[in-house]
Amino acid sequence: MLQSPFVSSSDGKFRRWVGGAATALVLLGVGAGYGVWRWQLAQKGMSQAAVIRSTEITTVTALGRLEPQGEVIQLSAPTSSNGNRVEQLLVQEGDRVNVGQVIAILDSRDRLQAAYEQAVDEVRVAEAQLAITEAGAKQGEINAQRAEIDRLKAQHQGDMDAEAATVARLTSELQNAATEWNRYQSLYQEGVISASDLDRKRLILDTARRSLEEAKAVLARIQTTSPAQLHQAQATLRRIMEVRPVDIRAHQAEVERAKAAMKQARAALDQAYVRSPMAGEILEIHTRPGEIVANDGIVEMGQTLQMQAIAEVYQSDVGKVHPGQRVRVTSDTIPGALTGTVERVNSLVRRQTMVNTDPSANIDARVVEVHVRLDDASNQKAAKFTNLQVQVVIEQ
Repeated sequence: MLQSPFVSSSDGKFRRWVGGAATALVLLGVGAGYGVWRWQLAQKGMSQAAVIRSTEITTVTALGRLEPQGEVIQLSAPTSSNGNRVEQLLVQEGDRVNVGQVIAILDSRDRLQAAYEQAVDEVRVAEAQLAITEAGAKQGEINAQRAEIDRLKAQHQGDMDAEAATVARLTSELQNAATEWNRYQSLYQEGVISASDLDRKRLILDTARRSLEEAKAVLARIQTTSPAQLHQAQATLRRIMEVRPVDIRAHQAEVERAKAAMKQARAALDQAYVRSPMAGEILEIHTRPGEIVANDGIVEMGQTLQMQAIAEVYQSDVGKVHPGQRVRVTSDTIPGALTGTVERVNSLVRRQTMVNTDPSANIDARVVEVHVRLDDASNQKAAKFTNLQVQVVIEQ
């Protein structure tokens, strides 16, 4: 039986409408389900973020040690005193010392003390010589030289007078001898006297002439020699009375040289006394009396009146640490927790030195030292625990 064309056309349109409506409903359901899934996923993410935020780390933990402020120092003998022995040790472990206090005396003290005293004596001698030079000759020496000049003058005049008298006498004798010679010569010619008598008078005349010549020579020598002696004595007087600047400068230089030697001897003597460079506490003694100064020095000391904690913070955490943060320090040895404040953060990254009790922990980590200044109350507790290993918690 044939269907009517009209009826067939209406039925097809209806089917297409129903199919489209069904498809739309399916798509709407899928979209609504996807929206609900995205909303649930977002809610879950927000919840997880809240959980993560609630569990964020708010502290930095590290291993550390207790040290005196300024760290522990090893007090040793001066470098120039290598090989010396400790003669006296004047402190014991636990003693508190002041700045400049003598800790120990080396066995070189007596030798250096003698050298210093000798240098002091040399300064005194040089200063005394300078004073003598500046003052000139002693008055007694000057007076003695003046008396010598007067004596030479008197002697010169006396010698001149005596020799002049001798010349005058011999001149008179020569004249008498000449007169006798002339008279005897006339008598001889007249035949009154013999030739021998005439020769005797000739001998007397020649002797008188030679004596006069000798006396005149002596007088001339006195006139020449005595003034020279007098001039030499007068020059000596001028020399001893003169204060020459060059002599003063020479003695001043000697004084300065002696003082420099004394200062050097004093410095060498001071090295025989080992003194404390700061106020602090003697923590450990390495060298006893009679022993050669050890490589570790004579004593270890530190300023235990103000203690600090040195925390080794991992380099990955050091960016979270800055001065002013509060710190808690704990140890099984000290009851209760110590408190303090981050004072400074070092800039040098180094290998970890503090060993964790956990054998699986990384003991070759790279760390940065953080210095923690302890509060007053905590400082008193920590004063007797230098180098004690502690746990450090830095609050952010």
